[in-house]
Amino acid sequence: MQSKTTLAYTQTAQKSAPKSTKRGEFLVMENVTKVYKTPKGPFTVLDGVNLTVEQGEFICVIGHSGCGKSTLLNMVSGFAQPSTGRVDLQGAPITKPGPDRMVVFQNYALLPWLTAFENIYLAVDSVYPEKPEAEKRDIVRKHLAMVGLTEAAQKKPTQISGGMKQRVSIARALAIRPKVLILDEPFGALDAITKEELQEELLKIWSDNRATVLMITHDIDEALFLADRLVMMTNGPAAKIGEIMEIPFPRPRDRARIMEDPEYYNLRNYALDFLYNRFAHDADE
Repeated sequence: MQSKTTLAYTQTAQKSAPKSTKRGEFLVMENVTKVYKTPKGPFTVLDGVNLTVEQGEFICVIGHSGCGKSTLLNMVSGFAQPSTGRVDLQGAPITKPGPDRMVVFQNYALLPWLTAFENIYLAVDSVYPEKPEAEKRDIVRKHLAMVGLTEAAQKKPTQISGGMKQRVSIARALAIRPKVLILDEPFGALDAITKEELQEELLKIWSDNRATVLMITHDIDEALFLADRLVMMTNGPAAKIGEIMEIPFPRPRDRARIMEDPEYYNLRNYALDFLYNRFAHDADE
């Protein structure tokens, strides 16, 4: 039995399109469906997804493999288009990738022949070619310092750790001042200590910059520490948003204090129950 408090923080997803997008009206997904053509016929990945994200919100998306999490974020990044429905950013449909939406991948996606400085500079120069050289280099230095990598500026990806590579990826994404930062399991390949360090760092950077964040994670503890809301997906195919959990812990957040709060475990158990009881994988599917 879940506590009344826990249930109060959890919303059942809407079954139809919202009549109004007054909640921020920043990033809106309305009646989004994604269907792929296959030799066996149409395959529906997502079916009727509705989500409105406020500017500056930190949203985590969680669900089993195959539930369409990456497909959903690919439509926000512009790498994929909905089969039906709409994905809008500030009232304009998202039709292609753009520098207002930057993606940080689990595998870093750094060019191995370039230094950390050069990897970030390449992004800044591509988006702001008209800026003076000195200003572009200053932007790069500022963002390297932001993630604690000033001393590693001239090192190549093969010369730095996984955690440092991910710091470079985050700095590169933030250096062009995106409206939406899209994180695809960015800490999934890191050890537990490095992961916690980068979670703390990400929260500090987000607090300072307040870009809107959409993040895929398989880690419930990570989501409860980072997010304003946790979007829980049902299983695929034809996945949709099952429930949206409001995370009530005030900011700035202290990990030790949160983990001493009984409500943390109520929320954690509720999310675990959603994933592993109500929407557990069927091994025979």
